[in-house]
Formats: sequence, C-alpha cells, structure tokens
Amino acid sequence: MIVRPANAGCVLITQPEHARLARRIMEHCVLLVENPRREAILRAIGDHDNGWAQSDAEPAVNDEGGVVDFISAPLEVRQGVWPRTIAGLAVEPYAAALVANHALFAYDRYREDPAWAAFFAGMNASRLEMLKSSGATIEELVADYAFLRLGDLISLAFCTGSTAPQVFREWTVRLSGPRVIVTPGIFGGAPVTFEVTARAVRPPFSSSVELREALERSASAILQGEAT
Repeated sequence: MIVRPANAGCVLITQPEHARLARRIMEHCVLLVENPRREAILRAIGDHDNGWAQSDAEPAVNDEGGVVDFISAPLEVRQGVWPRTIAGLAVEPYAAALVANHALFAYDRYREDPAWAAFFAGMNASRLEMLKSSGATIEELVADYAFLRLGDLISLAFCTGSTAPQVFREWTVRLSGPRVIVTPGIFGGAPVTFEVTARAVRPPFSSSVELREALERSASAILQGEAT
C-alpha cells in the first residue's frame, strides 16, 4: 500500500493502481515508440506490482496506529510479492524477466543481508529462466529496464507525494506540486496528464480491523497530475 499524506489524514493508493498509472504515463514515452519489445515492456510496467494485490486488500496498522506502507511491510510480504508477480507474467516471459530485474534492483541494498539470500537467488534464477524463454539478450534487458524504472519512479513520486529528487542513470525525476518533471525529457515536450484513484482515511486506528472498516466506508478520491 502507498500512503500519501493529505489534509487531516492520508490517502491510500494500491500498488497495482500505481503500476497501472506508470504504464499509462510511459505509453507516451517517445523513446519507446520504435522499440520492438514495446508491448512486453509496457506489460511489465503495468503489471509489475500485481503481487501486492493480496496484501493491499488486507491493509494493516503499525504500532502508532498508522497504515503500514510498502516500505515498512513485513519482510515476508516484501519478498513474497515478487514470485507471485512473475508467475502471473510467465506467459509473457520478457515482461517477467524485466520484473525480476526490477526486484533485484529495488532491493539491492539488502544483497549482503543473510535474510535476503534466498530471495536474491530466486530472483536471479527467475530472471535467467524468463530471459532464456523470451529469446532476448541480457543487454536488451538491461537497456529496456530503464523504461520500467522510470515509469515506477514517476508514478511513485506522484503517488507518495515525495518531492525528493530521484536519480536513475542519466535521468532525474522530481515532483513539483501536481507535476512530475523528468530531466532530460522523455515525452517529446508534450505534457502527459493523468489521474489515479485513492481512498482517504484518518489515522490513527486502534486495529487493522478498524482501518479496513474505515476503508470500506471511505469514498474514492481522484488525484490528478501531469508528467513533463
């Protein structure tokens, strides 16, 4: 679950919703137009967080009564979502390989942690297996991963409301008001307008049950933004 601060509380955005937003944004990326693997890349972007659907359907609270987000989720949750995501993409092995690569990149800071050893072994094996099935090369995978990572960063900047600049390779992604700015640009100079569905709640909650009941009563909120 993504938790974005808001007046008198916060808004919650599911991880699959964030990923779908990332795809909608990256469909406008001019660098992808002539890529022969464009459809598989967009599939990976749009589905890369589908494994979170189960935990997002059962949100939990932390010791302070706040909502547990995707960063502070228990270890077994953070590690368990990726095999489910990759399994769901197995019919599109190149997309699955890109998502396995994303998992390896996103958690690279834990590579020397023994508690993550089995995770990295499994993700490496999945990446190799899916890449072999796709017929693509590791060089193509590494190059194409930029689109998944950029889509993820753009969508996350907006969904989390974080204004901290994020740097990936030669690009910088930063949020300014409702606008996500990518430098150097990837949209051919044309702004990309978008919206995402969220739910507004007001922590603290005494239990996860109370949080879930509040979510059931809450109305959908539409957050609108722009990427340039």
